[in-house]
Amino acid sequence: MSERASAGRCTLIRPEETYDGRQGFTYRAGISAESAGSSGICMHLLTIPPGGRAKAHLHESHETAIYVVSGVAQTYYGERLEHHAVTRAGDLFYIPAGVPHLPYNSGTEPCVAVIARTDPNEQESVVLRPDLESLVTI
Repeated sequence: MSERASAGRCTLIRPEETYDGRQGFTYRAGISAESAGSSGICMHLLTIPPGGRAKAHLHESHETAIYVVSGVAQTYYGERLEHHAVTRAGDLFYIPAGVPHLPYNSGTEPCVAVIARTDPNEQESVVLRPDLESLVTI
């Protein structure tokens, strides 16, 4: 998967392995503290299958930036998931630290995105919010 970085060395990642995130999606493992020795960022690939949805969650103290490579995804976000965004291929989407969100794909095609987060360990800052699940109908 990677040529592990040592002090002062660059790391090449070929995202072949996957892992299941607490959010309910399967990710292609990318750059992280574990794979590349990063200290302030992680970046990985996500494919949301048609009908796929995450669990309502937030990333405590960490920002998220998303670039949609292909397809369409939608996201409910806000303290009570009161806001809604539709992201399409070529769009960039920013989620501030601590903002609850719930992404999903209601379409018939997969949505592929590159996700970068200021948490080098990716899953450490994930906080599930089951109390918000019933607030949206997908």
